[in-house]
Amino acid sequence: MKFSHKLSDGVHILAYVDIYKDGDLSSQAIADSIESNPSLVRRLMSKLVKAGLLNSTPRLAAPSLAKPASEISLLAIYRAVEDNQQLLHIDEKTNPKCIVGGNIQETLNDVYQRIQADTEAAMQQVNLQGIIDDILVREQTRDRG
Repeated sequence: MKFSHKLSDGVHILAYVDIYKDGDLSSQAIADSIESNPSLVRRLMSKLVKAGLLNSTPRLAAPSLAKPASEISLLAIYRAVEDNQQLLHIDEKTNPKCIVGGNIQETLNDVYQRIQADTEAAMQQVNLQGIIDDILVREQTRDRG
């Protein structure tokens, strides 16, 4: 199974832009922080711009948050960067002649929809400012240790 890191990377980009607002905000600098490549950063930044979460000017390495970090929810970031927004996926290839295989998709679909709704509601309650604050607290603790 392949896991997507787009949400994590999207949060990383937005937090980096806010924390380093007076520093190097080039896609290369952000990519160095993510340990990725600048083209991935630019693709994600483009999605964040399109979603109204990030301001960016072509050929100018000065992105900024499009709104206060306290108004950017984890759910908004998730919806901006993830192509497939379903958290859980059903195996479509089951034997319809089997009691389990013939009914598992509909049964799990109902369960998965409830889980998706609950997760999205929880993600809506988490904002970027809280994540940034936690990053900064952890950095202060790390500096003392």
